[in-house]
Amino acid sequence: MKNLLTLILIGASSLPCLADKQDSNGNLWLNYVGDHPIVGSPWGVHLEAQERRSDLGDDRQQLLLRPGLNYQLNPSTMLSFGYCHVESYPYGDYPAANEFPEHRLWQQVSHTTSWLGLDWTHRLRLEQRWIGEMAQFAGGDWNTEHWRYENRLRYMLRTTIPLTASKKTYLALSDEVFFNFGTNVDGNDFDQNRAFIGIGHKINDVTKVELGFMEQTIQRRGGGIWEQNHTGVLWLMSSISF
Repeated sequence: MKNLLTLILIGASSLPCLADKQDSNGNLWLNYVGDHPIVGSPWGVHLEAQERRSDLGDDRQQLLLRPGLNYQLNPSTMLSFGYCHVESYPYGDYPAANEFPEHRLWQQVSHTTSWLGLDWTHRLRLEQRWIGEMAQFAGGDWNTEHWRYENRLRYMLRTTIPLTASKKTYLALSDEVFFNFGTNVDGNDFDQNRAFIGIGHKINDVTKVELGFMEQTIQRRGGGIWEQNHTGVLWLMSSISF
């Protein structure tokens, strides 16, 4: 309950000022996440791909590819680290001038606890980000002029509530808050918040799908533009052993 109240207070304190510019978008995210244990070892492989679409799926918003390695420290705690490649595309009322790349390194700890008869997952992730800043050169071509380095800290709280006696169908609830830090951060120390609600179904012991709605609030670089992204999300999750 303390964690939930903290997230609610953070979300309330980060509401956009009425004087700021507002950008409301309808998006669609199609995601695959695989955490694949290696048989006979505490190690595992993390594979993730996300195709993010704007304008209710008509145009590209982002492509994200995030491979990594997992280490099962104990039955309730997993450590992970890896690399992430992101391609971002212009979208919304205040679009970027051109698409741009980003490279990340990431480290995280994920811990599961039980409370009120439910399993709660706490995930803390640290990211080192190299964001490509683009420039248009002679001839009209856009290229990366230099890379801006930033750090970001993310915390997610998630739980599921069974909806059937078999527990195969469930309600999924989560909230994740993001904070930027470092000398290159410009006016958006609070980066974004993602609140999600969805229906999940376990196809079998190692595969499940979730379909739901995410309200994403973003404070853009410089702090003057706030995005409210109303996003439909489809997740395919797998834990097949290697």
